[in-house]
Amino acid sequence: MTDEAVRKPARVVVADDQTVVREGIVMLLGLLPGIEVVGAAADGDEAVRLVAELAPDVVLMDLRMPRCDGVEATRRIRAEHPGTQVVVLTTFADDASLFPALRAGARGYLTKDAGGDEIVRAVESVLSGDAGLSPSIQRRLLERLSEPEPQPASESAEPPDGLTARETEVLLLIAEGLTNQEIARTLHVSTATVKTHINNLFAKTGLKDRAQAVRYAYGKGLVRPPAS
Repeated sequence: MTDEAVRKPARVVVADDQTVVREGIVMLLGLLPGIEVVGAAADGDEAVRLVAELAPDVVLMDLRMPRCDGVEATRRIRAEHPGTQVVVLTTFADDASLFPALRAGARGYLTKDAGGDEIVRAVESVLSGDAGLSPSIQRRLLERLSEPEPQPASESAEPPDGLTARETEVLLLIAEGLTNQEIARTLHVSTATVKTHINNLFAKTGLKDRAQAVRYAYGKGLVRPPAS
């Protein structure tokens, strides 16, 4: 009997907050060879609970979910249940979604236009120890790796607009693309404290969102563009 004949189906949990999307993914997976759906979650907290209860091989994880998003759920699953792999299945392929998810421990990353064959390949890849990345995500990773890192400005520069040293530090981490949770871990403070610093620096500078904060950091010389 061949290995293919005795190989057990991969036990999968699906996590997506949109009921129609979640049920559609579950239905699709039920038609695919080598996959058994053992649970479905409507947010990250439920996904973590189902992993603890069911010990699946893989979680197909959406990113934008209420209460606990996909990045935080991925981080908790990989820390608490290292035998379960995570493949992100999301609408978003931007850097602000991709890199936090990979840093949190996701081994695969697909967008929701992926076909059934691509999902099966990603699941098989992560279970065999490889990365399950769509071709477009692989290209973006290669492009990002080839980009020089931003060069910090001189440490002696005076923080602008009355920012404190800690608020400036938070601003620089925002400019690096870190999420609130990642900033909290980097600075060893709570997420609530990070949010307070962000609210304060936004109020002092008149900024409205993180994209403006990145432009502000470059414009004020807090971060220098890479040398050409």
